[in-house]
Amino acid sequence: MSTDYQQARIALGKRLRELRESGPMGKLTGPQLAGRLGCTHSKIYKLENGNQTATADDLRAWAEATGHPEATAELLARLAGFESHIRSWRRQLASGHLPVQQTWNAEVARSKVIYIWEEAVVAGMLQTADYARHVFIHYAEFQQTKPDADEAARARLKRQEWLYESGKKLHVLMWEAALHARLCPPSVLAAQLDRLAGVIGMDTVSLGIVPLNASLKLAPANGFCILDDRLAITEGWHAELWLDDAHNIATYMKVWNTLRESAVYGTEAQNVINRARRSLCSE
Repeated sequence: MSTDYQQARIALGKRLRELRESGPMGKLTGPQLAGRLGCTHSKIYKLENGNQTATADDLRAWAEATGHPEATAELLARLAGFESHIRSWRRQLASGHLPVQQTWNAEVARSKVIYIWEEAVVAGMLQTADYARHVFIHYAEFQQTKPDADEAARARLKRQEWLYESGKKLHVLMWEAALHARLCPPSVLAAQLDRLAGVIGMDTVSLGIVPLNASLKLAPANGFCILDDRLAITEGWHAELWLDDAHNIATYMKVWNTLRESAVYGTEAQNVINRARRSLCSE
């Protein structure tokens, strides 16, 4: 959990405590409020201490039970403000991968310059349909979500129309390991590698590969994306983090630039891709 997120949750808890202690009929104790809400008093203290994230229903009930119904809108706005930064997969994937891809499409559409780092998978903006479909199949099985790999793959490819618009620029860095990851059958991976080789030289795409034997200044950690100078998005196994503050965006841009120092481009990048392609043929 990010420090910014936790600080926001603690601030919300402090506000909840203020409402409990300043009701029109006087201060409520934790057990008294728990009785009104029909929950355990331990939940009251977890929420107030920032150890548990309140739901929208929790906040509505809290405002009513403490005699502050007018505070409902404020509390919900606070929740929306910090929940927008951590988007749990459980919630996002409740309706499958397609809605998530559509959200990404909207963000990409209003961007002019995009920076991407991927250490274990081919960047989505450069994936083939078959490769993307296999990626979605694996994640749907892992997350036990709606199997909509075909629809999600089509949406992801729709996003790639951005690559052919004037005034756009995609800067992609990938660790060589991503070229070898067997998330799909060898024939699908071979076609994906051919696709990567084909984008080298495109006016709107800059593709750098960090070879496995390259000297590194940072460990190749989780992938991330920077959209213009307004948003950085990274992900873990539990959630995506959407970071829109200048400090975090600058941090991820610094990481990207540091990793770039170990990357090769042009003919050298082509050679790395061809090496991965030949390894498939030799099997």
